[in-house]
Amino acid sequence: MTTASTTVFSARKIITMNPSRPMVTHVAVREGRVLAVGSAAEMAAWGAHTLDERFAGQVLMPGLVEGHCHLMAGTLWRYVYCGYFDAVAPDGTVVPGCKSLDEVVAALSRRAASTAAGDAPVVGWGFDPIYFGVRRCSRQDLDRASADRAVGLMHASGHILNVNTRGLELSGLKRPGIEHPGIPLADDGLPTGELKGPEAMAPALEKVGLHRSFLGGDETGMQDFARLCVRAGVTTATDLAATLDDAGVDTLLRVTGAADYPVRIAPFLRLIGMTPAQVVARAAALRERSTDALRLGHIKVVADGSIQGFSARLRWPGYFNGAPQGLWYTAPEVIREAYTLALQQGLLVHTHTNGDEATDLAIDCLAQALDARPSLDHRFTLQHCQLADAAQYRRMKALGLCVNLFANHHFYWGDQHHATTVGPERAERMNACATAMATGVPFAIHSDAPITPLGPLFTAWCAVNRLTASGRVLGEHERIGVADALRAITLGAAYTMRMDGEIGSIECGKRADFCVLEDDPLELAPDKLKDARVWGTVQGGRVFAAG
Repeated sequence: MTTASTTVFSARKIITMNPSRPMVTHVAVREGRVLAVGSAAEMAAWGAHTLDERFAGQVLMPGLVEGHCHLMAGTLWRYVYCGYFDAVAPDGTVVPGCKSLDEVVAALSRRAASTAAGDAPVVGWGFDPIYFGVRRCSRQDLDRASADRAVGLMHASGHILNVNTRGLELSGLKRPGIEHPGIPLADDGLPTGELKGPEAMAPALEKVGLHRSFLGGDETGMQDFARLCVRAGVTTATDLAATLDDAGVDTLLRVTGAADYPVRIAPFLRLIGMTPAQVVARAAALRERSTDALRLGHIKVVADGSIQGFSARLRWPGYFNGAPQGLWYTAPEVIREAYTLALQQGLLVHTHTNGDEATDLAIDCLAQALDARPSLDHRFTLQHCQLADAAQYRRMKALGLCVNLFANHHFYWGDQHHATTVGPERAERMNACATAMATGVPFAIHSDAPITPLGPLFTAWCAVNRLTASGRVLGEHERIGVADALRAITLGAAYTMRMDGEIGSIECGKRADFCVLEDDPLELAPDKLKDARVWGTVQGGRVFAAG
């Protein structure tokens, strides 16, 4: 038996997520995998090894798994952050939020003044006017930042883009006679500058500097994304709406294949601009190019829009404030065909549904697809699935669906959901982790970074406490315990990605992926869970310190 390459890490405590041996003090790693967990004496039984005691005073748990985020969480930091809440950049700098529309315009104006004049656009991100009352952002507001350069302002949801007058001109949208539900018109008959949904945004994205690379992440963006992951304790993450053209895949393979890249990436190919047959064929071909560091061959479908952006599809009685019904992003027949073909090829599909009407549609389409192509372990997952009620969870259970719930919404938009978007009753059932558990629906929780900051321990805190930014408990009976929340950001997320046999727990044979903590999350008070300090990660046996 050759044991020279074995390293044994000791720790104050190792939380394994393995029910057979939940707490230990030592873990042996060989060839990037967990060889054994247990006591120092049990590790010695494996033969010669190197003892690494750098974590002797710290706590290890499985590497955190972010089951819904986007590589653009790194790329967007080259633009102007215009979110309401303070945020932390990849280098650890705290960037103050913008507390008014005037502050947003001022931030964009500063960028315009600090960059060379010419055709270069000015781009902001993280914006949401819902925090500023009924006032929406108009093209004239952004003209104050620059009248002669295109200005683009991406909403926090990623589903809405505001542009200035110059941006409309360059996009061919500054004209009367436009009739599109995603392009509201001002009193003068011209677009207001607010573009809702991918179809409405498409003509303007390139013109305002949001090139396709910002979705998939170029090399610089991928490196910044990795820094965010190490700071958050994440060792495996999705890119849950990837374009995955040949050049992009080549970049992903090169960057993730580097010896010092600390994150395993699982991109999902978005169904947009292709037929179901084309997207399934493309995903099946990409699956053959997968590596340990890059997991290809999955599909993302988007059914509707954003609740706080009023573009999600809600069942009766609709929006609490009387806003018009939201948008369908993908037709029912397209979703049904994509599901059927994906089941035939054994491909995993995750579907974005925010509103409960969109959730109904996805459930109906999967039921029809399973009639045509039964599958015992498909693990199709509804992403966000924010407004699902108990009856819908029972249908999900019957069909073998998983959910990945957007727990962070309670903090960032809970007050707005309670008062404006869906009202008190439906707001209290949003992201119903306790109902998912009681019904037996496999579930995870997520940040959807950059929509909210990447940080699974904060997401777990949201699911445990369900506190809004104002301190309101929103849905007391849907709160879950700390242990269940930690499982949701490890094994729960891994299960939805069909990776629970490789990651999500620390046990023999699995990848040696650990989150290294200064604090024990099981000993902290539940309301302090978000404050657990992350030292860094171990990914595939390689150590990465947050810095």
